[in-house]
Amino acid sequence: MDSSISLSRGTAPTAAARATTIRIADDKTMLRTAAELTRDLIAPRPAIYWADMVASAAIGYAALAAAVSVSGTGWVVLFAVVSAFALYRALSFIHEVSHMKHSALPRFREGWNALVGVPMLTPSFMYEGVHNLHHARTRYGTVEDPEYLPLALMKPWTLPAFVLISALAPIGLLIRYAILSPLSLLSPRLRTIVMERYSALAINPQFRRRAPEGEARVLWNRIETAASLWAITIVVLTATGVFSLRSVLIALAVGSGVAVVNQVRTLVAHLWENDGEAMSVTGQYLDSVNVPPPALLPALWAPVGLRYHALHHLIPALPYHSLGEAHRRITAALEEGSPYHKASYAGLPGLVNKIFRSTLVRR
Repeated sequence: MDSSISLSRGTAPTAAARATTIRIADDKTMLRTAAELTRDLIAPRPAIYWADMVASAAIGYAALAAAVSVSGTGWVVLFAVVSAFALYRALSFIHEVSHMKHSALPRFREGWNALVGVPMLTPSFMYEGVHNLHHARTRYGTVEDPEYLPLALMKPWTLPAFVLISALAPIGLLIRYAILSPLSLLSPRLRTIVMERYSALAINPQFRRRAPEGEARVLWNRIETAASLWAITIVVLTATGVFSLRSVLIALAVGSGVAVVNQVRTLVAHLWENDGEAMSVTGQYLDSVNVPPPALLPALWAPVGLRYHALHHLIPALPYHSLGEAHRRITAALEEGSPYHKASYAGLPGLVNKIFRSTLVRR
C-alpha cells in the first residue's frame, strides 16, 4: 500500500552518472522450492481475515473517539497513537483486497470498504487495478510501475521529503472526494484528470491509470459516490459546528499519522536501486525486503504480512496469514548461499541507513 507524492524521477542522476544495473538471472532452485513448499498455504482463511480487519477497525475508531473526548494532552496523544496504528492495520487490508480472489472471501471487499475504505476516504478502487501492475514481470521498477521510484539513486533530501509530504494525505483526500469528485461530474476533462491522476495509491508521478470498464466501472462509481458523500458530510458538519474543529483536527492528525507510518514502511519496502530496466523475478525479490522475527516492531509498522514484502513478490498469491509459515519453511529448506536469505534484514533503522548511504554514494 503506497500513497501519492510529488517527487519526480527526473531528480535521479542521469544514466551515465549512476552505477549500471546488475542483471540478476532467476534462481530456479529458489523459485521451485518456494512454490513446492507453499502449495498448501494458498487458501485464505475467512475467519482470520474478518476477525482481524473488524477488530483493527473497532479498536481504531474506539481509540479515536476516546482521543476526541478526553481532556489532557497526554491522554489525547496516547489514544491518537493507538488509533493510528490500529487504523493503519485495518487500512493495510487494501493490499489483500487487491490480490484476493473475491469468490474465496465473499463480501470481504464490500465489508472492508464500508468499515474502512470509505470512512478513511481510501476505497479499494484506488489500489485495485493499480497494485497488480507493480507485480507485472516487465513493469516492476520501470517508468510504467506505479509503485516504484529509484529513491536510492536520487538526492539525499528526497528521502525526508518522500515521508513528510505524506502527512498532507488526509487533506488531499478530502479535496479529492468533497470537491473534485462532484465538480468532475460537470466537466469531462476534469473527470479524466481525476481518474487518471488522483485515483491511485501510487508514488510514481508519471503514472496515469486507465479508466475501468464494465463491472469494475460500476463498482468504482458506486464506491466513489459513497466516499464523496461522506467527505462532503464531514465538511458540512464541521462548517456548521456539529463536528468541533478540535475533533476534526485530531482525526486529521490521526490520518496523517497513518499516512506517515505507511510512507516510512514504503521507504524500506524495497531497496529502490533499479534504474528503470525490467528485472528477473529473483532480481525483484532481492530489491525487496523481508523483516522477519525475532524483530518485533515490524508487526506495528509493517502489519498484515507486509513485513514479508520480498516473499510476497516471490509468491503474490499467498494470503498474509500464511507468509510467516512460508518463510520458515523456505528458510529451513534452502542452503545458506541461496539468494532467498539475502532479502532479510534486521529492522527499520538499518534499512533507512542503507538507502540513505546509497543516495550519498550515487550522487
